[in-house]
Amino acid sequence: MNNNAYTLITGASSGLGREFSIQCASMGMNVMMIGLPGSNTFSLAAQLIIEYEVDVQAFEFDLTDSSLLVKTLNELMNGFEINFLINNAGIGGTVSIMESSIESIDKIIQLNIRGTVLVTQTLLPHLLKQKESHILNISSMAAFTPIAYKTVYPASKAFISSFFLGLREELQGTGVSVSVVYPGPIMTNSGVSARIVEQGMKGRVGLLSTKEIAGIALRQALAGKGVIIPGFWNRINHRLMSLLPTEIKLRIVSGAVKKEMAIR
Repeated sequence: MNNNAYTLITGASSGLGREFSIQCASMGMNVMMIGLPGSNTFSLAAQLIIEYEVDVQAFEFDLTDSSLLVKTLNELMNGFEINFLINNAGIGGTVSIMESSIESIDKIIQLNIRGTVLVTQTLLPHLLKQKESHILNISSMAAFTPIAYKTVYPASKAFISSFFLGLREELQGTGVSVSVVYPGPIMTNSGVSARIVEQGMKGRVGLLSTKEIAGIALRQALAGKGVIIPGFWNRINHRLMSLLPTEIKLRIVSGAVKKEMAIR
């Protein structure tokens, strides 16, 4: 990849995004990190500069602030060459739809869908100018079936899957390669980790670390692969679940989520 170009990563300071930042820097890529205010983006950036001797630009703002997002991206495109976009930022939640606030529902839609599409559409003309560029998008195994008590989150990840696979086809013949990764369960924070542990062996099947997922996703995206499902058991699970009618898949997965809620 171009040593003067940058990889732009959203949600870059924690969880999977943090690991993408570290691994991209370790591969010699210059990195642009976008994180939420107060999310230690600047301290991680400073660490990466010292450890890997690459240039790291760090920014902290809310991606749901559309006007600020577009303004910042336009400034970045004017000052830097970007040839890799990693759309990682996203949020979810497990709650009955009747107990969920309008604000929390809107936040998922604004970030997971609107923010991701806006980042991509704004950067796309710039990416098309590069000899070779990549867009890597983080969906989820949850994209493959509706899930009760999560409702909005899997729907948003199904949107990511559909939108970017459609975009991949639209960009055939250009220098832009589009990939979608579908991680299974990830121990991204203490709350998620506790829920996975509570589920026992069933919860840990398909479980990969952020380091493993980021490594697989980067290797396969840079190789031009469109659909990336990290982990042998996740690929088996996807194959098996694809054989079942939607009603049965919905009942199985939603039943597991309902039991998880009852444990809490």
